[in-house]
Amino acid sequence: MMENLAMKAAEATPAPVDATASAGTGGEIDTLVPGTVDVLPILPLRDTVLFPDTIMPLSIGRESSLRMLEQSLSQSKLLGLVLQKDKDSDNPTLEELHEHGVIGRVIRMIRQDSGVVILVRGEQRMRIRKVVQQEPFMKAEVEMLSSVLSDKEDDLAEAAVRNLRESAGKLLSLRPEISDEVKGLFATIDNASTLTDILAANLSIETEAKQKLLEETHVGRRVAALEVHLGNQLHIADLQNKLRENVSSEFSEAQKRAYLREQLRAIQKELGEDGSGEEQVEDIRQRLEKAGLPEKAKVQADRELKRLEVIPPQSPDHSVIVNYLETIAELPWNVLSDEKVDLRKAQEILDRDHYGLLKVKKRLIEYLAVRKLNPAGRGPILCFLGPPGVGKTSLGQSIAEALGRKFARISLGGLRDETEIRGHRRTYIGSMPGRLMQELKRLGTRNPVLMLDEIDKLGADFRGDPASALLEVLDPRQNQEFTDRYIDVPFDLSQIIFIATCNTLDTIPAPLRDRMEIVELSGYTEREKLSIAKSYLVKRQLSEHGLTEDQCTWSDEAIERVIEDYTREAGVRNLERQIASVTRHVAASVAKEEITQAHVTPGMVREALGPAAFVRESKLQTSVPGVVTGLAYTTAGGEVLHIEAIRFPGKGGFTLTGQLGDVMKESVRAALSLVRSRAVQLGIDPESFDKNEVHVHVPAGAVPKDGPSAGIAMFTALASLFTNRPVSKDVGMTGEVTLRGLVLPIGGLKEKSIAALRAGLKTILIPKLNEKDVPDLPEEVRQRLKIIPVETVDEVLAAALEPAADKA
Repeated sequence: MMENLAMKAAEATPAPVDATASAGTGGEIDTLVPGTVDVLPILPLRDTVLFPDTIMPLSIGRESSLRMLEQSLSQSKLLGLVLQKDKDSDNPTLEELHEHGVIGRVIRMIRQDSGVVILVRGEQRMRIRKVVQQEPFMKAEVEMLSSVLSDKEDDLAEAAVRNLRESAGKLLSLRPEISDEVKGLFATIDNASTLTDILAANLSIETEAKQKLLEETHVGRRVAALEVHLGNQLHIADLQNKLRENVSSEFSEAQKRAYLREQLRAIQKELGEDGSGEEQVEDIRQRLEKAGLPEKAKVQADRELKRLEVIPPQSPDHSVIVNYLETIAELPWNVLSDEKVDLRKAQEILDRDHYGLLKVKKRLIEYLAVRKLNPAGRGPILCFLGPPGVGKTSLGQSIAEALGRKFARISLGGLRDETEIRGHRRTYIGSMPGRLMQELKRLGTRNPVLMLDEIDKLGADFRGDPASALLEVLDPRQNQEFTDRYIDVPFDLSQIIFIATCNTLDTIPAPLRDRMEIVELSGYTEREKLSIAKSYLVKRQLSEHGLTEDQCTWSDEAIERVIEDYTREAGVRNLERQIASVTRHVAASVAKEEITQAHVTPGMVREALGPAAFVRESKLQTSVPGVVTGLAYTTAGGEVLHIEAIRFPGKGGFTLTGQLGDVMKESVRAALSLVRSRAVQLGIDPESFDKNEVHVHVPAGAVPKDGPSAGIAMFTALASLFTNRPVSKDVGMTGEVTLRGLVLPIGGLKEKSIAALRAGLKTILIPKLNEKDVPDLPEEVRQRLKIIPVETVDEVLAAALEPAADKA
């Protein structure tokens, strides 16, 4: 009852309508003259009666009503509001509506997810004369009605109005929840018609009774009818007041709270709101107790629970606190997976899932052995370094299986937002914990194996530096009190086994790299790829494509053809894709019943995969002065590079092409300076450098090339060019050179040697300081390649150059 009284007070100074939420764009003031006829859109009301001089919010959900608001409010904010006879009818006709209603003015419109809410002020009684439009919404011709006063203002009419006012005052006095401000406001209403309309709108009477009061235009008869309704309301309120006084002294504090909660539930039910807030708070409290929170987390959770109890469910902060407390309750504060370290079983799992990688497996068994002897120890953070497709991620899965722990993979590739690691601060709706906390909540354990994949591809921008955020995560001495910004209390990460993977170390910041122990996984030789394909890949693809080993067999030559002509990688991921393509080709023929079994040959591989996708760089067919075969290391494994140098008459210019990086450009210039400084020793006319232009080119110009290992190859190419002595076509080389002619060590020797073997080379020159790495090379490489360690460029030229070519 008191809402409309308060709105009546605000009517004299209407609140400004927000431009984004107001109903329509029309701003004209429509004049309502009793007796006039106008055409208005009709808004049917299910169980509500609006009276003149009152303001009421209406929830709009019907499609026709929404369409009517969209189309008509831009022209006029006036609507005809009429009670429908059957409240369950969704599209009432004229016969299903009451004849009398009220003309309302929309003063505010608010869009919500469930529909639209409009705030309407009753302006004038009206009567529908005829319908002029039914679809898409109803429009009708309406006649505006006015309230009729008594024929003469005698003492009897005045006494009736005063009686009504006194009865209303008594009702207000029996309602303790009504403020004195509202009671004083009621006393200021002088107009009898306005008084009756406001009382009729707020009395707790049946909707049909309210409709009769709306249809009554004679003020005197409305006063008499309202006096009867007020008498009934006074009798009920008086009884409630006596009952309240009788039982109030008997209420304990707990009973009072229970009574108030029941009242709150009843109010929320009438308002159509969810009344399960108390149950929700109690459910969260029980879940928090079961979670076994540490002391700091428990204090924080209790503080948030107290806030949740006093915040209404409609408040945005309510959902934020609920999400936070549910996250706290779901985190595995004290849940640990049972760990059983069986080294024999671990070795079997590693051998089952991975071919070769003996050095890596040995290191992992040592790692697990230490875990067995000292379960509470803080072991190192392992980082698997190697090209794509060599089995880095699957090694992490094998470790988890061997330990009996749960496994999760967090991809860090392209991650630029620090909050993905540390979490968002709880200062806005939509904040969430970081990826680590999310994975722990999903796994439900505090000691899983977490794979931090592609850690070398982390980025950094205005949103922070994720690599710096990982410093705390990956420090065994600090991460027992890791604080996620969303959780805002310390969480122990020390029991997690972190395993990182990367393709290169160059892009990992030095402090982060220092936190980890690097375990290198090199690429596979072609013989190893053949064994992997026969032992793992072919069987897996046959199973995935619904074929048996009797229906489809592979020859070694077919697998070798796939390796040589259709893959170009250090790992075996693309090899498996190509095997899958051939297997699909066979599966389609079997499914069509064209064949019952197939033996895959090189011809069938070409039929399924088409022409060869790659033409590998192979050894030189002929020895030419100025052309050298270098060895390079890429993120996809080793490759051979043919470095070409030519000279022609000019003024001593120098040209570099082939999209070389800064390091390789410096290597070429250093090599040229070294050749010029040794011109007499090499038998080169010093003046030839000033009379000739030199052009050094590395083919495949669209591929960027850089790295500190091309020095001796550049030196050899220039020395070969100016001495006119070709380099042996069977020789490849790698190593950096100094201006003193010393050969410096390089990395990626295994990948480079595999590339040399694949290209058909017979001899490779490596730095003397890399001789210690030779025992780690694959046995096939050591058997089929002649490996010559060199310490100076003189040894390089002695091993690589052929006798001088005859001059024409």
